[in-house]
Amino acid sequence: MVGEPTLIASVQRALHLVDCVAAAVHPVTAKSLARHLDLSLGTTYNLARTLVHEGYLSAEHDGYVLGPQFPALTSSRDGVAVAHGREVLKAVRDELKVPAYLTRYDDGEISIIDIVDDRTCPRLDLWVGVQDSAHATAFGKQILASLGPEDRLDYLSRHAMADLTPHTISDPRVLLHALERCATITVDHQEYALGYTCVAVPVVTPTMIGAIAVSAPAERQGQVESRAVTLQRAAGRLSLRLSASTG
Repeated sequence: MVGEPTLIASVQRALHLVDCVAAAVHPVTAKSLARHLDLSLGTTYNLARTLVHEGYLSAEHDGYVLGPQFPALTSSRDGVAVAHGREVLKAVRDELKVPAYLTRYDDGEISIIDIVDDRTCPRLDLWVGVQDSAHATAFGKQILASLGPEDRLDYLSRHAMADLTPHTISDPRVLLHALERCATITVDHQEYALGYTCVAVPVVTPTMIGAIAVSAPAERQGQVESRAVTLQRAAGRLSLRLSASTG
């Protein structure tokens, strides 16, 4: 009779920790990992520190994401989009000095994958949920513009177009007409929040429809729009990375 295999508990814990980060849709804090894995905070920090040193995780200011040495990256894991997107969003934030957002369309809904900001350029207060405000945000409109006609109409039929500001487009016919003219770049002119503008460009791969966006005070609208090429280059880099991870 073959005996039970000898298992190394610390290896199991490390693998479970990486799995938890890989499955997350946002960077994961040490406290969240400890709670989810039923580990002490000290043990979690020690495991994470080792995994960061070896390149399997990367430590960000708001939590852990997958690192460059993580094997067999596949787009079926949410953590892959977070890991690839985080580096690209940081580059956009640093160049444009504005917060950067990565969003996607999945199973009929639009969601935020990640936001990168800092004290000098804080993120916009998302006071209305993304699923209820796609018609009023640049990234929401960009994703809708990237969808096929049937999926676009289906989404709008399931989500009311509330007037969030006096500038919000709340007529589906007007919005659909506008979407036909913005396949490569969309702009939110104070449609989600007064005093703020947002610009978005598409991120499209064989397995993902998404968008990269930035927000800024309305007085910087012209400046941000004029740097849209920065967003388009970033979106191109991210599309290539995500596409390569599925090959």
